[in-house]
Amino acid sequence: MARVLIVGGGCRGRRLARELVGEGHAVRVSTRAEAGRAAIEAAGAECLIGTPDRLATLRGALDGVTIACWLLATARGSREQVRALHGSRLQFSLGQAIDTTVRGFVYEAPDADRPAADDAGDTRDAQEAPPVAVIAEGERIVRAATSRNAIPLRFVRADPRDLDGWLADAQAAVDELLGL
Repeated sequence: MARVLIVGGGCRGRRLARELVGEGHAVRVSTRAEAGRAAIEAAGAECLIGTPDRLATLRGALDGVTIACWLLATARGSREQVRALHGSRLQFSLGQAIDTTVRGFVYEAPDADRPAADDAGDTRDAQEAPPVAVIAEGERIVRAATSRNAIPLRFVRADPRDLDGWLADAQAAVDELLGL
């Protein structure tokens, strides 16, 4: 059994959590607000109220974690918030993973020809999703950090709008890191 951390507790993150819990893994999922707790716990996962926007809220998130998943390719917010999620916040979080039990990292970086899309039903139209260049910068950051620290890395490349394809890709990334 592995402990998996999912940063990004939206629709897709909860679906992945449900599948991993079904395989016998312990899963911790972060969400920005208490309102997300019920859906995360219904998926069988442990809920962590925290956000990369406020890194102190994620303190302890990596405790006992084997695989960390940064599933924020469709996260919304101001231009600065979105850039930080795939830049400085990502870099800091990766730095925190060093000298922990984390033995693999999954980064959601859809193929460039597939634009990032919201989870179904998202009404935050006034906010921006990460542009391709922001995701590419995040990919550069995770490649450098994981290579420098010998942490195995996998990517979720599937189109986030294809929920079944996305889930299969994400689950395969975690399974590969676990050697399954």
